[in-house]
Amino acid sequence: MSFDLILFGGTGDLAWRKIMPALFQAFRHGSLPADGRIVGVARDDLSDDQYRALIKSRFDSVELAKRPSDEEFARFAQLLGYLRMDLSNPADYSRLAERLAERPADVVVMYLATAPGLFTTVCEQIAVAGLNGPTTRVVLEKPLGHDLASNRAINKTVRSVLKEEQIFRIDHYLGKPSVQNLFALRFGNSLFEPLWHRDHIANIQITISEELGVEKRGAFYDSTGALRDMVQNHALQLLCAVAMEPPINAHADAIRDEKLKVLRSLKPWTPETLSQHVIRGQYAAGSIDGEAVPAYRSAPGVNPESRTETFVALRTEIANWRWAGVPFYIRTGKRLAERDAHIEVNFRPIPHAIFNSPQSGNAGNRLIINLQPKDGLELHLLAQGADKRHGRATQNLEPVQLDLDFDKRFGAGRVGAYERLLLDVIDGRLNLFVRSDEQEAAWRWVEPILDRWSQDSTPPRPYAAGTWGPSAASAMIAKDGYCWSEES
Repeated sequence: MSFDLILFGGTGDLAWRKIMPALFQAFRHGSLPADGRIVGVARDDLSDDQYRALIKSRFDSVELAKRPSDEEFARFAQLLGYLRMDLSNPADYSRLAERLAERPADVVVMYLATAPGLFTTVCEQIAVAGLNGPTTRVVLEKPLGHDLASNRAINKTVRSVLKEEQIFRIDHYLGKPSVQNLFALRFGNSLFEPLWHRDHIANIQITISEELGVEKRGAFYDSTGALRDMVQNHALQLLCAVAMEPPINAHADAIRDEKLKVLRSLKPWTPETLSQHVIRGQYAAGSIDGEAVPAYRSAPGVNPESRTETFVALRTEIANWRWAGVPFYIRTGKRLAERDAHIEVNFRPIPHAIFNSPQSGNAGNRLIINLQPKDGLELHLLAQGADKRHGRATQNLEPVQLDLDFDKRFGAGRVGAYERLLLDVIDGRLNLFVRSDEQEAAWRWVEPILDRWSQDSTPPRPYAAGTWGPSAASAMIAKDGYCWSEES
């Protein structure tokens, strides 16, 4: 199969940090169709060879295992080309059409790694240039809009020139191997699904933490914040994967229908829950790995009086028969104690203790789905210990765990999230992409939080860089008698 991948924003941060390394890995693994072209598009005045040299120099910043040798890059570079474009100039889209007509491809992928404000312009101009044919697929990066109204406006424009099955709204968390194995764990095995409801599960926690600050993205982040950047998309998609009902099959719409039901079942916010169950914070100066780091407001591009949140913790519930009364906790932030992303399923404790151990009555079992930097599953259990002095069993229970490390089990050459998703776009598989009604439901749910913050003169709660966020996040979960995993 032949393909053309047009990378709008081809010299940008996302292009060289994520997309190009993922395309190279697919090339290295032999899974990228051989008859393909990758054309970077940007305003820079570059030749094809200069663009190849630029991408090669940027690969020096990629983790060592994913860097190509000179020989590997020389072969990969044969796929790369470049086209200078002003995305607001219709004439430049005619030049793009001429470039594509030089060698018609079976599939044309338009990847919009640009500012979201350009999405509608690019899609409209693609249509004017006649590049929105049935073999065209458009990839839209998040955030798709700034609120519900802007999200609807973008989707309306995109759907006016493309069919829904041509639109790939990407959320790279859905491409992570551990998320795929969450679906396999639930729907490919008989062990956990009978326990996967309110009778056996006490609470579910989703944590996405970063050690990094906003780095060079200060101006973008200051107009976005953690709620829009992480909760509205990544965290809610993970919640859907955990909480959805079994789909009728593995087809894209069957999966997305069930995720939509979860989003529509989230309890609506009230003034009381908004004040008690949503915590926003902003990192102050602190230290990471023993090195002093400045406060968020000191970052380039950030307003010195900024009230943008870099941390969010919240509590919600799903109002349906499976999950009624089970709290779901979401926590995400920058400049936290460590880089970590995981889902923790806390099972209810045993109803009657028969062992002489304080743990047996109140310490439930836990299933942890690790997303990053580890990739795997941990099942935490209690087992009978031994009296080391007399070599016999005791009545005391001790914590033990079964640990499945996917990288060790399946090898280090496993397909990464962006690699998996890019190959799915080329093949036309929509299972791991987000439908427009899912996005709208997510925006509809987070918008009351945004509205409250816009009317609230109280600044975000400060927390020192290198900690786990404001103490109010721990107090919120403690009111239910629970704690975050690092506090247990």
